[in-house]
Amino acid sequence: MMADMYAQLRANVHLLGSVLGETIFAEQGEEFLNRIEAVRKLSKASRNGDDDARGQMLAMLAELPDHELVPFASAFNQFLNLANIAEQHHSISRNCDELVCVPDPVEQLLNRLLKGKAKLEPQHIQAELEKLDIDLVLTAHPTEITRRTLIKKYTHLIDCLSEKENPQLSRLEKKRNQLRIRQLVAQIWHTDEIRDQRPTPVDEAQWGMATVEASLWQAVPEFLRQLSEQIQEHTGALLPPHVAPVKFSSWMGGDRDGNPNVTAAVTEEVLLRNRLTATRLYLEEINLLHSELSMSRCDDALRQEVGEVREPYRVVLKDLKKRLQRTQEYLEQRLDGYAPDNRCNSLIWQRSDLLTPLELIYHSLLNSGMHLIANGSLLDTIRRVHCFGCTLVRVDIRQSSDRHADAIAEATRYLGLGDYNHWSEEEKQAFLLRELSNRRPLLPHHWQASEETQEVLDTCRLVGEQSQEALGSYVISMAAAPSDVLAVALLLKECDCPFALPIVPLFETLSDLDNAASVMQSLFTIDWYLGYCRGRQQVMIGYSDSAKDAGVMAASWAQYRAQEALVEICRSADVALTLFHGRGGSIGRGGGPAHQAILSQPPGSVDSRLRVTEQGEMIRFKFGVPQVAVQSLALYTSAVLEATLLPPPAPKPEWRALFDEIAATSVEAYREIVWHDEDFVPYFRAATPEQELAALPLGSRPAKRRADGGVESLRAIPWIFAWTQNRLNLPAWLGAGEALKKAVEAGHRDTMREMFKQWPLFSTRLSMLEMVYAKAEPNLARYYEQILVPSTLHPLGEELRQRLQTGIDCILDLTQEQSLMELTPWSKESVALRHPYIDPLNFLQAELLRRCRKENDSAELQQALMITIAGIAAGLRNTG
Repeated sequence: MMADMYAQLRANVHLLGSVLGETIFAEQGEEFLNRIEAVRKLSKASRNGDDDARGQMLAMLAELPDHELVPFASAFNQFLNLANIAEQHHSISRNCDELVCVPDPVEQLLNRLLKGKAKLEPQHIQAELEKLDIDLVLTAHPTEITRRTLIKKYTHLIDCLSEKENPQLSRLEKKRNQLRIRQLVAQIWHTDEIRDQRPTPVDEAQWGMATVEASLWQAVPEFLRQLSEQIQEHTGALLPPHVAPVKFSSWMGGDRDGNPNVTAAVTEEVLLRNRLTATRLYLEEINLLHSELSMSRCDDALRQEVGEVREPYRVVLKDLKKRLQRTQEYLEQRLDGYAPDNRCNSLIWQRSDLLTPLELIYHSLLNSGMHLIANGSLLDTIRRVHCFGCTLVRVDIRQSSDRHADAIAEATRYLGLGDYNHWSEEEKQAFLLRELSNRRPLLPHHWQASEETQEVLDTCRLVGEQSQEALGSYVISMAAAPSDVLAVALLLKECDCPFALPIVPLFETLSDLDNAASVMQSLFTIDWYLGYCRGRQQVMIGYSDSAKDAGVMAASWAQYRAQEALVEICRSADVALTLFHGRGGSIGRGGGPAHQAILSQPPGSVDSRLRVTEQGEMIRFKFGVPQVAVQSLALYTSAVLEATLLPPPAPKPEWRALFDEIAATSVEAYREIVWHDEDFVPYFRAATPEQELAALPLGSRPAKRRADGGVESLRAIPWIFAWTQNRLNLPAWLGAGEALKKAVEAGHRDTMREMFKQWPLFSTRLSMLEMVYAKAEPNLARYYEQILVPSTLHPLGEELRQRLQTGIDCILDLTQEQSLMELTPWSKESVALRHPYIDPLNFLQAELLRRCRKENDSAELQQALMITIAGIAAGLRNTG
């Protein structure tokens, strides 16, 4: 059965690979294609331990002339992208469904809740579903290498593979399907993989909107329809139209932390463009409804609204259409730089502007006995409005705490009050609270602030000019004290913000996580702040910087303990806590299967509410295709519902004590290398393409917070990205294996095996380690070292690989498996599928790095190097 399960996947990989081969043959000729195929076969043999094959492959790559580098790298890059397409399609294909490849998580959970040990009442589940508040925050973190034009072609290929499965296709339809696949693959081959310019923040935001428009717009009503049918089957009641368990926010165009390219003007443009896209999409929906709702019978409420007309529903829809058209014209004029008359009452600006007329129609149809019609396209549109509002996503504002402090310090110096930055925390709080309660403005209108401070003030002023529905939260990165939160509140007040925007401290480093609860406890003792937050508080937990600071093992335990403490603090203060998880795609940044991650949080930490970042290439893999997006939405919904109704057990005291020891050992082992080994930074810079990554036009944000800094100033993404490129994956495991080994040697093996079986946090942590160990390739990392790193630094590389092996041995010992990922065959198969294509790209990348660093750095070399980076990222998928 296992072989059958993957037969169709392998067949599609083979099909797409063959079509790509034909395309390459047509352009480059037989000799070039034969060399590609020879390298692929030698790569496969090399992986199986054939040293002669490895030597032959390396010789072939070293002899490649410059003019063949780009097509050679492109060939393997696109083989990997096509393998990804085949796999993404496989997860939604008919063949996979028959073999229960992706069981429906909501269906499974409902059976457990209603028929298992829990035996909950249907009304209880319905009530909990209505309370669910899951906010997926799309971020512009630059790990999506693939160009938008290629993403569209990949999506069309998935459509072709789905169509090919239809057993009723005629011979002519099959022929056309094959032709379309060949055309798309040819288009992909002849398109440059790498952007020629770095995207602007507006480009990034439009990329995010493209995912919403092309996929989520269809997926959300489909998911809610599916959920409603499941609920009706189990409870007898339909899901009410207003229930939207999953909503979307975005950092694209709002995240200015360390990104000077995100200004108030940029954020304003993004907000307007989001509204314009939403307006256009709703216009299409209203046109569709206008053509469908031709009925004449209606209830008294609608008759009173429209009078004695033949087609009452069309009258309401025609008026709504006119308002949407006016809104579209207004937004287009604003984006063209004009300042048209803003009569908000004539525009569609709030969610209620859409809901009021649509619900009037919906209730009239129900009251007139036309349930079937009411619950068709109209219900889909109403559900879209509840999910997407008038802006599709709510934009978060994010800025670093020091920028707010500097702005206030500049003001206090100007006013002769002293330097705010030199005051104690108590003095800062006293000043901020005094000013927050004061009715007079602090900042004089004629004051000319510095450029940096003016930008902060312009952003806060922009926030105050928006409808609150257009905004998510104000996130403060590197938050460490109550004054960091109060400072934002004061700046918003000074800029005339008329509503209480949620202010979210982000605790990132190990020490900040340890102090998070005491910071929030101090805030909750302030009456003014309790009034401001109105019984609701978001706190963001940083995964990237805590892992970069202390290693994944210590960071994950610090994150868990911080969440536990925050739950308790908020419970005592009678404040509803929403934890905002700043996860990335990679394990080193808190990534991994979302369902598993949510269920491993401390008991009580989810409680119907969850915010989590989705970034870069993971947005495409989870939400880029409507059917896959439906699965992802179902996974999030089921996981949050399960974590709320069936929370995991609290860890035993002896488990906690042991994890304390493991974390302490792991952070010491991690910092011993990263912080204290003087060879580490030179080794890192030589053995990875870290410096070359800066040239890759990935995102709008600089790779470093400070141009002159070392590893500590590197952003978490390039730090992780660089290590995935040479396949050592070091940030995702360093320190963990050493700590686990020490715990085993101290006699804790049985306790850790018990923790692995019974404690979701520990089980998830080991599973994530197992995945990164399986993706790590020490032999490839050694090859990078041999040709790129000075011999004096080689002993460090040897030590790192020994530490990797220590971790692998420990994991296999604790999980009692014979080989890595034995218990997750699908993931193992997914990794194995890509090896023959990723390995040559790695060997070629090392060769290109050697040439770039030693020879003249030609445009061809640069382009080929960029393509290898893109290809390895595509092959490994969760890269940043």
